[in-house]
Amino acid sequence: MMTRFQQQGALLKDNGACEFRVWAPFRKNVTLLLLGGEDVAYPLTPEKNGYWTTTVENVTAGTHYYYLLDEQLQRPDPASRRQESSVHHASCVTDPNSFDFTDQDWKGLSPEKLIIYEIHIGAFTPEGTFQAARERLPALEALGITAIELMPVSQFSGDRNWGYDSVYPFALHNRYGTTDDFKALINTAHHLGMAVILDVVYCRTGPEGNYLPDYGPYFTEKYQTHWGPGVNFDDAWCDPVRDFYIQNALMWLDEFHIDGLRLDALDTCQDNSARHFAWELADAVAELEQQTGRRKLLITATDRNDPRYTNPVAIGGYGFTAQWADEFHHALHALLTGETQGYYEDFGQLSHLAQAFTQAFVYTGQYSPYRKRKFGRPLRDNDARHFIVFSQNHEQAGNRMLGERLSALVSFEALKLAAATVILSPFIPLLFMGEEYGEKNPFLFFTSHSDPDLAEKIKKDRSRGFSAFFNTSKSIPDPQLEDTFRRSCLQWDQTLPPNAAMLACYRFLIAFRKHRPAMQTGDQASLQIYPAGELPLLIIKRTSGQDAVLILLNFDKAVQTYHHMAPTPLKKIFDSAHEMWNGPGVKAVDEVLENEPILLQPFSAVVYEMAHHEE
Repeated sequence: MMTRFQQQGALLKDNGACEFRVWAPFRKNVTLLLLGGEDVAYPLTPEKNGYWTTTVENVTAGTHYYYLLDEQLQRPDPASRRQESSVHHASCVTDPNSFDFTDQDWKGLSPEKLIIYEIHIGAFTPEGTFQAARERLPALEALGITAIELMPVSQFSGDRNWGYDSVYPFALHNRYGTTDDFKALINTAHHLGMAVILDVVYCRTGPEGNYLPDYGPYFTEKYQTHWGPGVNFDDAWCDPVRDFYIQNALMWLDEFHIDGLRLDALDTCQDNSARHFAWELADAVAELEQQTGRRKLLITATDRNDPRYTNPVAIGGYGFTAQWADEFHHALHALLTGETQGYYEDFGQLSHLAQAFTQAFVYTGQYSPYRKRKFGRPLRDNDARHFIVFSQNHEQAGNRMLGERLSALVSFEALKLAAATVILSPFIPLLFMGEEYGEKNPFLFFTSHSDPDLAEKIKKDRSRGFSAFFNTSKSIPDPQLEDTFRRSCLQWDQTLPPNAAMLACYRFLIAFRKHRPAMQTGDQASLQIYPAGELPLLIIKRTSGQDAVLILLNFDKAVQTYHHMAPTPLKKIFDSAHEMWNGPGVKAVDEVLENEPILLQPFSAVVYEMAHHEE
């Protein structure tokens, strides 16, 4: 691992010695307390830039410890690798070399190869562990998935949480399993040809167990966020804070063999320095990529329609691999559901989805009715491989008042249409766990904080937010109840006829995307969106060399007729209305000549092969 970024934590050496390093620039003294038969205290020596360190011989993995600050405050390690019991108790020494990877031939995946499946470890399986998730990986391989994306797995308070409330970014949550369990999951994924992407949270820290302010200025009053003071990326003493998070990213990517990171809410990381934190992180990851010979991906989720995150550094960007395209989801969701509340006010027309297909962003500088201002910025390079699209994910389901998945909001035929729209798009597709078979359980917001006042505050804050969005007097499910979490877990009922048909449909669409040349290019020049007059149809042509396919998407509840005007004959490959997909029966003919009508069932997707590439 690169050493130009100061490492913190309990760093166990091969000879049995352990170096302890912590950043506490304003403390007069720092003492290490090793717990065992008899507690032993070791004073730490101050180093430059506010670091303190000591090396202790004969330390073994599993040893518990605290830091004592100015002989008054007993605190866990900010860079703890494991919290054996809770966020408030002792940290635990771990052995980073205890697991032997066998993925030496794995070099990672390029963006155009990604078909991502988002997972919450706790809700993915009945056991809710790394080991149980590992056992499900062959099923995902059979589906055609090439990458799993894990919601945050770092230590948070309690047993149940989405993970974005983590307070120890270097420690795996002990409910999910051990370090070796997690590495075994990654190792198996690589052997199955799947990359592993991990959500990390560098814009904030959870509300319970956050002892960072006791150590130093990890936060700054210069910026206020929804969660409180902003992380200190550009104020006095910010260098060690930046190092802290960059070192965390490098740990996941190097020691754990993680293939990519998704930085949650990166736009809330306020940084007005000449070298933005995101830029510095991308530079460090590129250096690691060179050292290891393995591709490493950086993905961001922002709410700004700003291309700078994926633009090259040479033109002022941050050089990230890709970013989530929320507006593709909003345009698709509003079209299928008819919802116009909240940010869906900006969507609902077929033209919005057509714009999303060509630009990823819908708003690129025009007026947004929802925001009451102009919003967004045009793309300079709109390579589709820079954007990840979806019909649902943890945010879009979980941040609804009742956590409804799309399967609870639209018809079975509309679900297949949504799947085809996402998977057959030129962008990187992402599936949310369970959608491939039409999971009916909701995905709710859940917590298990030990502080009752904090739990009540969170519930009230979410209730106020939902009353403005949904204009309803209904009460939200209590995030603290275990039942709220249990209701959010997958049922895995794939054998029911509709579910089996949905699963088969997803498998076909994914295989078609992976193996058809016209579907594998991310070049927007290979994509054409045809207007269908006043008809509620989206007509998409995708080409690669001599291979060309025509994709017809009907977003109306009535049968629609499309006239094929080009001289190129068509041969049908896929029709979501077919009985094999549990549909109502096809109306679109199998072969089409020039100016022949094509009948499209309501809420259906039809794909034709074009006999010859049009010049």
